[in-house]
Amino acid sequence: MRQNTFVKLSALAVGLVLLSFVVMGTTRLFLATDTARLLSAPTMLTGGALLVFLTLRSVLAVSGLRPLEE
Repeated sequence: MRQNTFVKLSALAVGLVLLSFVVMGTTRLFLATDTARLLSAPTMLTGGALLVFLTLRSVLAVSGLRPLEE
């Protein structure tokens, strides 16, 4: 994985997590809390999974098992 790709995926993951909070907050104005959680869950899970993957990938890069390409 290239360093540029890693940085772009990191920004995307943080953006997805923030978007899920915005979705949940705005839908709570119009719908029930449980419905708002159901609507924001896919973006939160996707962003969280991407953050877990990138954390594992960075641990592999720091340990030297799979370094990032430049």
